[in-house]
Amino acid sequence: VQLQASGGGLVQAGGSLRLSCAASGSSNYNMAWFRQAPGKEREFVTAISWNGGITSYADSVKGRFTISRDNAKNTVYLQMNSLKPEDTAVYYCAADHIYGTLPNRYGYWGQGTLVTVSS
Repeated sequence: VQLQASGGGLVQAGGSLRLSCAASGSSNYNMAWFRQAPGKEREFVTAISWNGGITSYADSVKGRFTISRDNAKNTVYLQMNSLKPEDTAVYYCAADHIYGTLPNRYGYWGQGTLVTVSS
């Protein structure tokens, strides 16, 4: 499967952005978003099971970020509200038949989209 992430940009603190991840081929994959800030390791943000029945969130984004998917469009979305400067990072979408919160669980990755939150 090939993944194409989009929707990043520059936003002020408190603002919102919606990221999209379009997958080619089958929608029968668990999907996740990870992020990597400069000088830091890639970290888990959120995941959603292939049918949308299970979702997981990092504590740092709970209540602010929402993951969803539209399997008819083979697309996963990440709605990010109440953004903070510490949310600044490159956001990557990932896919695999295995569900989890660790990067090494996912075999397919998109190219990343940069989110910058100004204070």
